[in-house]
Amino acid sequence: MITITPRLHPSGLPYRPGVGVLLLNPQRQVFVGQRLDSKLEAWQMPQGGIDEGEDARTAALRELEEETGVAPRLVQIIAETPHWHHYDLPDDMIGTIWKGRYCGQRQKWFSLNFLGSDADVQIQTKHPEFKAWRWAEIDELVDLAVPFKRDLYTDILKALEL
Repeated sequence: MITITPRLHPSGLPYRPGVGVLLLNPQRQVFVGQRLDSKLEAWQMPQGGIDEGEDARTAALRELEEETGVAPRLVQIIAETPHWHHYDLPDDMIGTIWKGRYCGQRQKWFSLNFLGSDADVQIQTKHPEFKAWRWAEIDELVDLAVPFKRDLYTDILKALEL
């Protein structure tokens, strides 16, 4: 049996448990969105926290629908990362996001086939997170991300064998 030591951050703060979704259209392009609250030209895949009592798979489908309007019936789960993946917030963001309770996130990631059409993507949700969206090539995902998430994106692409 392998024992994995929890990742610790120098701040002493824990990592927020979360999920991420790599949504693939039939052309093998990935959904990316630009956050409403970001001044950067960065793009990201849907992601978010796991609610109390929720499993990662359920959280991934919920987050996808909350952020993109894509209903669970319009996707097929292909794969899940076998391990948790982490990212650290930049030092100047620690203490300002998530009410200062976390230093970053530890996430399970899922790759999903999108079975719908572009018309099924509705980013103007009840609590919108994105100001724009598009389909991106897999090989451009890392460069599109904010710098502090680039290693995470590299890791999950390897883990999901994309």
